Amino acid sequence: MSLCHNLSESQTDNQYSTMVKVAINGFGRIGRLVFRYAWDDPTLEIVHVNDLCSVESAAYLIKYDSVHGTWDKDVVQEKNGEFKVEKKIITFSQEKDYTKIDFKSKGVEMVLECTGKFLKTSALEPYLKGTGIKRVVVSAPVKEEGVQNIVLGCNHSILNKMDRIVTNASCTTNCLAPVVKVMKEKFGIKHGCITTVHDVTGTQTLIDMPNTKKTDLRRARSGMLNLCPTSTGSATAIVEIYPELKGKLNGLAVRVPLLNASLTDCVFEVETPTNVIQVNAALKSASEKGPLKGILAYNELPLVSTDYTNDTHSCIIDGLSTQVIDGTMVKIYAWYDNECGYSKRMAELAHIVNAKFISGKKSKFVYE
Repeated sequence: MSLCHNLSESQTDNQYSTMVKVAINGFGRIGRLVFRYAWDDPTLEIVHVNDLCSVESAAYLIKYDSVHGTWDKDVVQEKNGEFKVEKKIITFSQEKDYTKIDFKSKGVEMVLECTGKFLKTSALEPYLKGTGIKRVVVSAPVKEEGVQNIVLGCNHSILNKMDRIVTNASCTTNCLAPVVKVMKEKFGIKHGCITTVHDVTGTQTLIDMPNTKKTDLRRARSGMLNLCPTSTGSATAIVEIYPELKGKLNGLAVRVPLLNASLTDCVFEVETPTNVIQVNAALKSASEKGPLKGILAYNELPLVSTDYTNDTHSCIIDGLSTQVIDGTMVKIYAWYDNECGYSKRMAELAHIVNAKFISGKKSKFVYE
């Protein structure tokens, strides 16, 4: 069960984790939303931001967002290359090489790595060498030994003190894993395939032009005009969460010309024959109690993608669309705000990492 979603309450309760100084490296879509959610957590004190953009852009874009709206905090750019949020100074740097940042003098003990650039253990380990940094939380999966990929509500129990670098997996994995958890535990999964109908991201181009970020030529075509079939690592990444499903799940993505709210089309061949009523009942029950409460949601209203903007659940089941064919082939639609839901989980993961391994006190987020 997830507890105390409004972390501004009971701030003085000494049994809960104490404040840790945090830096964010990478101030793109996820970095800025994680900043917003972490700002409301009294146990996370953001003191520094690093990005290649100007401080003017950073201050402007943390305040104003075309999708998620204007932030209700006062943000002011300072003349000395810093910016203030609610009169608190946030230092700012523009280093491509993060090892040049003096984290130690700022008292930083945790970094939220949101560039999407450092996806190997060897690229992340310098954070922990002589910097004073105790833990790193990464906003993308790292498929190498020595780094745990965590999906809250699914495999967070594997966190241990040896894991100085952890990831929040990916947005689609955070959507898919709760569905897989329920189907695996209630009906058994023989195999499956998913298609994520995913909004445009910064790895695509606005107009047709060479794409320097991805080798996939289809991402060089206009993201605002085309449906773009492409890859997704979310289905195969599930084996990082549930190793027993290795070789049993795969999938593809279709990038669509929308800015927010995506949909994962999940198809499973299950071991135990079932029907729509039973599948929906299992998903609805999991959303109401147990480790997925607050992470998984269930809905039977005839909603569309814009209705899920700013929904902080990792996954919202579209109960009206569930199908069962011949007793064992199950089709499920799962919505997700691929920015907000993921960023909220990352801020929660940072809170938990601080509580368990830095402050050594009780976490206000509990999934059990």
